[in-house]
Formats: sequence, C-alpha cells, structure tokens
Amino acid sequence: MSAPPIDPHFRVEVLARTEHPQTLCWWAMHQDYSENFVFDEDPPSESEAGTLLIKHLLAGERGHYGPLEHPAITFNVGGFPHAVMQQARTHRVGVSFDVQSGRYTGKRILDVCTGDRDAEEVFYLRPVGTYRDRQGKKYDYTEDQRIVHRIICIDSAGRYKLALENGFSEEHARDIIPYAIRQDFVVSFHLRSLLHMFDLRFKKDAQLEIQQMCELMWPHFASWAPEIAEWYEKNRLLKGRLAP
Repeated sequence: MSAPPIDPHFRVEVLARTEHPQTLCWWAMHQDYSENFVFDEDPPSESEAGTLLIKHLLAGERGHYGPLEHPAITFNVGGFPHAVMQQARTHRVGVSFDVQSGRYTGKRILDVCTGDRDAEEVFYLRPVGTYRDRQGKKYDYTEDQRIVHRIICIDSAGRYKLALENGFSEEHARDIIPYAIRQDFVVSFHLRSLLHMFDLRFKKDAQLEIQQMCELMWPHFASWAPEIAEWYEKNRLLKGRLAP
C-alpha cells in the first residue's frame, strides 16, 4: 500500500533558526568537561562540531542530550487540518506555539460560501485510497465518500454564515465547523525537542498528516544540522525508539 501524496496546500517554511547550531551544541558539550572558560577557545568547524557531537554524545545511545537544547528553529506550518495542530501541541517541553485563531479568521470560511475560495483551500480531505485503522485493518476511502465529505464541509460553512447573520459570536458559530478545517501555526523547537517530535510523529503508526508534516520539516532540519540529521536518519528515523 503506497503512501498517499502530500496535500498541495500543506506547507512548512523556516522563519528563523540559530546559526551554526552544531557549533553551539559543541560549545555547551565542551563546557561540561573543560577546565577553561570556553568562550576563550577556538571552536571546530560546523561540520567537525557535528562529528564530535555524534562521537561524544549520540553514538551508542549514551543519552546525554542536554547540549542539544541550545539551538532553536522556528517553522511556519500551514494548510494542515485542526487535528494535526492538536497533536503537535501535545509536545510542550522545549516547544512554543502560536496558532491561527478560529475566532478571528472566519472570513476564509465565508469565502467558501461566496465562491471566493475553493472549499479545499479551507477544509482538508484525504485523497481517495486505501488506509488502515488503528488496529491495522484496511479500508477504502472512495470518490463517492469524499464527495459527500466535501459537501458536508461546504454545508458547515453555510451554517456558520447563517449563525453569524443570526447574531452569533464567532466563537459560538465555529462550534459547527468540522475538524477538517485547515489551521496555520508558528512553532519553535530546540534541536532536542525537534528530534523528540520526529521520534514520535514520523514513525509509521503516527497519523498520516502529522507524518507528512514531519516529512516537510525534514529537509529544513537536514540542511540546518546535517551531521546530526545524517546520524539520526541512520540510527533513529522511523524506528519509533523511546524519545530522548
């Protein structure tokens, strides 16, 4: 069973990131063992720092991940359904979120009613295909079923519009909007917490859409901390090991 394609509205972009993250981790690791004030010492190159971190911290699952908590990266994540944001926000240690409000961003829902936006710009529907439930049992998601779900989303937008016209507040009217609503957010990780996210959400039994979020984060991570990413890919990626 091949993996479904990534939805064209899913996006992950980098807003900011610590420069020379592996060097920063090396500084932290080196201070743990150095007799000297490490500011006064010349660090290795960024690539060499990554190699030394692997040798002294990561190889052999030594478990000393503290120095990885210093560098940070901030992503803008867009187009994913509300459920992905809810799952991502269960990661609270070393992670910060700001999330698109359902109270202040209802115009996009109204745009579905007027035809100014296609329904699938605002609501997410899985591609037609074969999926598995949590027990591993296969089921088919057909084109007819998907059409019905699209109609339900469009109908909910119309009911939302009617509720506002009847004087409902935005936070009350949104109660009838389905989980399929897309929700953008900004999220910052330190390097250790990002590896923790990958351990738990990139593995094959995680929800499909949050796996795809991790898949879109991965190339940004690999270009930011390449030696650590290469080690992680060989030793932990998709293995579902206990997160550090």
